[in-house]
Amino acid sequence: MLETHWNRVLQGDKLSPEDIAAIQEADGVILPQGCRESVYRAVCTHCDHVFPNYDARFRFPGKTGQAQLFLERGATAPRTCVVDDTDHLLHCPASSFEYPFVFKSAWGGEGKRVFLVRSEQDLQHCIELARNWEKEQKGGFLFQEYVPTGGRSLRVAVIGSAMYPYWRVQGGGDGFYTNLAKGATIDSQSSPGLMEKACRRLQPFCLATGINLAGFDFIFKEDEDDPEPLFLEINYGFRTHGLGGPDRYLKLLEQAVREWRENL
Repeated sequence: MLETHWNRVLQGDKLSPEDIAAIQEADGVILPQGCRESVYRAVCTHCDHVFPNYDARFRFPGKTGQAQLFLERGATAPRTCVVDDTDHLLHCPASSFEYPFVFKSAWGGEGKRVFLVRSEQDLQHCIELARNWEKEQKGGFLFQEYVPTGGRSLRVAVIGSAMYPYWRVQGGGDGFYTNLAKGATIDSQSSPGLMEKACRRLQPFCLATGINLAGFDFIFKEDEDDPEPLFLEINYGFRTHGLGGPDRYLKLLEQAVREWRENL
């Protein structure tokens, strides 16, 4: 999409000597949004300026890593307990959470592997799922406080230094899932004050972590008059529907990358 001084197609997980030589000569390197950690680490070894900045993505992987990142940065978030595997359940008893509460796998997007636990039977079912995930080498999960939101969540797409907020609203069901894949719709107009507040809270977080390409999810307690935005998740690969579709997203991304390149 972007014409640079040297566009290269990387083959496999390792950089060739020619790739390394080109990276070392470059003022900056632009990587694909879905680049692998091995490629990102290798490129950062040979160049100080890389877009996107995925330091936080790979240092704090998955939903469990994000929970730790929110904690370290002092971000306001729902009460969360991270569990490395089912052998460590006693270190974080689910009984410390009142029903209903949320159970999430460390991995999965668009509402997959996320459950609202309403009973002991639900909990046992989720633990059994976690054991099966561990067999697939996808371990790690968390318990999280359930926050009634009125069936909506706020997505803030961070693209470079710009932020683009919009609501995802669930029209049916119990309002727990607000993902587009679960039938939610886009609302870019409602509650502008809350959108602005979330962006204000997000700006210093992004400056501190270096994150410049991701979709942040926030929720707000529906029973408060002026609720605080609660950091929920970070999505490094996010849908473009709420931004107006892929064509507009690519224009916003190109604009962000050009601004980043000029600032080098």
